[in-house]
Amino acid sequence: MHIRPATDEDRDLFVTTMFTAFALAPDTPADDGGGVWWAAAEMDRNLFAETPDGTPVGTAGSYGFELTLPGEQLISAPGVTAVGVLPTHRRRGALTAMMRHQLTDLRAQGESLAVLLASEAVIYRRFGYGPATYTRTLTVPRHRSALIPAQPAPGTVEVLHREAAVEIMEQVYDTYRRTQPGALSRPHRWWEKRAGQPPIAPAHRYIAVHRDADGTPDGYASYSKDGSTVTVDETITADDAVFTALARYVLEHDLSQTAVFKQFPPEHPLSWQFEDFRAGELSGHMDWLWVRLLDIPRALTARGWFTDGELVLDVEDRFLTEGGRYLLTVTDGKAECVRTDRDPDLSLDVSDLGSIYLGGTTPTTLVRAGRIRAHHPDAASRADALFRADRTPHCLHWF
Repeated sequence: MHIRPATDEDRDLFVTTMFTAFALAPDTPADDGGGVWWAAAEMDRNLFAETPDGTPVGTAGSYGFELTLPGEQLISAPGVTAVGVLPTHRRRGALTAMMRHQLTDLRAQGESLAVLLASEAVIYRRFGYGPATYTRTLTVPRHRSALIPAQPAPGTVEVLHREAAVEIMEQVYDTYRRTQPGALSRPHRWWEKRAGQPPIAPAHRYIAVHRDADGTPDGYASYSKDGSTVTVDETITADDAVFTALARYVLEHDLSQTAVFKQFPPEHPLSWQFEDFRAGELSGHMDWLWVRLLDIPRALTARGWFTDGELVLDVEDRFLTEGGRYLLTVTDGKAECVRTDRDPDLSLDVSDLGSIYLGGTTPTTLVRAGRIRAHHPDAASRADALFRADRTPHCLHWF
């Protein structure tokens, strides 16, 4: 199987091949090339798998994102996307060849990690990815939605049509994602091209914008109404009080019986703010962002740390036939990570290191699951303390 990079001239061929692999109905971009979910594709980051005669039978690509790490540190994070193989050529090594080619190239370019959203969970572990953030849906019937008295966030809420709120949303999202572990950047190209899903995509949405006491936008909620149900695509703010103010606006919407908050963050305090503790029904718990470490020392030293200590990690990377033993030492919030021949505290697959990297999955959980092996009685608890995050990681960007 031959793997080759795509070019700008290959855009139509890439999209056609990708849609055929996914058995999707083609969609038509606007005159400016925007308005479709794939409009922000970066062709110089995309690959074809081809047969010996040059026929394209598979695609894989990536976007150039930044990922926010614990401690509000930012790192380059290629977002892998558009991975598919034609049904006629599956189980012939095309997917494995594209994944190996892509990961090898990304590491050669100096990337420390890659991320993706997994269409099927069983596929991507074998390539070294592990689930690292999670999300869920909160459904609240209006007759049970009363909130406890609380100090309101200073400011006001106004409602805008999506078209009038794009610049505000872009600004508010960028402020938010820089403080939220697990969040990805949304490059200006996404907003300009109206790519992805609402509210970036051009589908009609109302945008509830919160402004602080000085009139500066510091939060928004994107929502639509179907019958008596108000559905919120995403609520974006770095301030819990602003989140509550936007939630209150949605919960009190006229002519509605139910509010549905999609992409609801794990461990969010809103669940504790209802007068009726059982008012909000949480459902749809699922993995979201998967992380794959490519340069373990660089990735581990890039994030912030909140407990001093040291740990020896014996990491297996079967897909890239690599791995090794690393001594992680944390002092005053800074980490050093070097190869070592010391006896390990934990033995783990690189995919499981990806799962604990952002602090959304504890090493103890994976030890209990039999995925990580602890060599000392206190090794898992020490790892829990080291890998914890300042905030629960959450990602809601779709790509």
